[in-house]
Parts: sequence; structure tokens; C-alpha cells
Amino acid sequence: MSLNKNAFSKSTVQVGLEDLPSSARLARNWAHLAELLDHLHAQSQVAYGWDRDYGFGDVLIPNGRSDNWVEFWAEKRLRCHIPHLSAQLAHRVERLADRLGEHIPNRPPSALLHGDLWGGNILVGQDRIRGLIDPACYYGDREVDLAMLGLFDQPPQIFYDACGLTQGWEDRQPVYRLWPLLVHVRLFGGTYHQQAGACLQQLGL
Repeated sequence: MSLNKNAFSKSTVQVGLEDLPSSARLARNWAHLAELLDHLHAQSQVAYGWDRDYGFGDVLIPNGRSDNWVEFWAEKRLRCHIPHLSAQLAHRVERLADRLGEHIPNRPPSALLHGDLWGGNILVGQDRIRGLIDPACYYGDREVDLAMLGLFDQPPQIFYDACGLTQGWEDRQPVYRLWPLLVHVRLFGGTYHQQAGACLQQLGL
């Protein structure tokens, strides 16, 4: 995904990307990535969400704040897409939103999320992670970042083990992967529609 800078402005450290080495391979740095995410995802008392909306391409991503993670995810990450989906897919997403409390917790620990974590946004150089770029930050369940990472890349089991995830995390991954897939359905269509359907099938919908 590419962040729509017109929809969301963020302050950044004035370091040119050309100053960050990015020639090495992520495959040799999963342990270091797990360590960095452990710091990024430190538990906080901040309400879920973000104070400003933003967008991926032409797709608006609504935010706002909530003390209930299920409500936030249902409204801001699922139902907001329904008017833009085919009737069949929209119906299945609506059913998931209605039953979302069966799949994810109401109040998981609040963590700062990168929000667009995939291999293209991870700079690696000299066998170290040198930077995580192009964030779309908000506060939420840290498993969201891992779901997106696993959607576009193939982290090994040793990476997930190092993250020390809560029991049942694998069952929640299809819920969290569905959101970036719905964004991609709206942006590109094609096989992303089938992938979104496969996530819903995993959830029994």
C-alpha cells in the first residue's frame, strides 16, 4: 500500500531515505524485527484508534478513538468498506461485523501500530533492520501488524515465537488480514476479492 499524503500528514524525522541502508535481506533479520516490534508494541493506556483519518490511495481510512476494540474494528475497518463491495462480499463482511466479538477481544492491550507493515516498508542493511518507513499509525491490537506482515511476506515460526503472542493469535489472523485485503479489493480488485473470501471462509462465513 502507498499512503495518501494528502489525506494524512505526519511529522517525520528529517532523514533522507537514501541515508538508510536497504540492500540486505529480511530473511536473515526476523529475530531483530521481532525485537524492534516488541519495543514499538509496548503496552499503553491510549484509546484505540487515531485522532485523524488517512487514506491508502483513494480509499479513505476512518479512525477516531474508542475504548472498545471490537466496536472500532467493526466500524472503522469493516463496515466502512461495505458500500464499495459486491453484494455477496458485502453481506459476508456485514455478518462478520455483527459477530466480531466472537473472534477478537473487546479490550486487548493497546499498542502503537505501524499500520502498513510489509517487507517493502522494512529497510534492511548490513544484517540489521535500519528503518520502518511509510507508517499509517494508530493504537490497537499488536496482532494487526503481524497479520499484514504475514499477508505479504512469509515470516518463519521462529519470528512468531519471539513475539510471545497470546494464545489463539492464529485464529484471529484472518480477521485482521481481511482489512488490508478489503482495501486492496477496492484499489485493485482481481485476486484480492478471492483472498478476502478465503479469509471469511476460514472464519466460517
